[in-house]
Amino acid sequence: MKGDLLLIIDMQNVYAKGGEWECMDTEGAAANILRVVDSGAADSAIITKFIADKKARGVWADYNQKYKAINDDKNANELLPQIAALAGRFPVYEKSKYSSLSVPQIREAALKAKRVVVAGVVDDCCVLSTVFELIDAGVYTVYLTDATSGLTKEKAAATCLTLEGLSPLHVKLMTTEEYIMERCPDQAQR
Repeated sequence: MKGDLLLIIDMQNVYAKGGEWECMDTEGAAANILRVVDSGAADSAIITKFIADKKARGVWADYNQKYKAINDDKNANELLPQIAALAGRFPVYEKSKYSSLSVPQIREAALKAKRVVVAGVVDDCCVLSTVFELIDAGVYTVYLTDATSGLTKEKAAATCLTLEGLSPLHVKLMTTEEYIMERCPDQAQR
């Protein structure tokens, strides 16, 4: 069994400060993701980007039509520069559904990992959907509470409350510092 896989979900410009779907702390989440990467705490990483499926059906077709201007905005859909800088080191996969496990390569990597460490945006949507699917697949999951961000503090708190109900058996909630301390005690900040 392999080590920990860091799954970096949808850290795109549209969710950054001033973006159309600005989350409350995308930049803080990005900084903490970089801390995890720089510490070497995770053994590998995968990055996702949400890109609308032009052949979507049903509710996804409606969703994509409603947000067509955002979906067509190339800059909005690009990774944040600090996350894009990681693209040379880690694979980047596009997805058109909430859960990152909808991508076969990500599902396969998750099933091979010892644990999947989840970070990114939007915590009450794509991140939460991914966590639920990881749990359903039987994957040990770590949710980094300060390396994720939601649209509002209330929604982020609701996400944590929901996941706390599944902790510690199904998911382990940790801060970035706690995770780094667990994996690389000499790397953690004091």
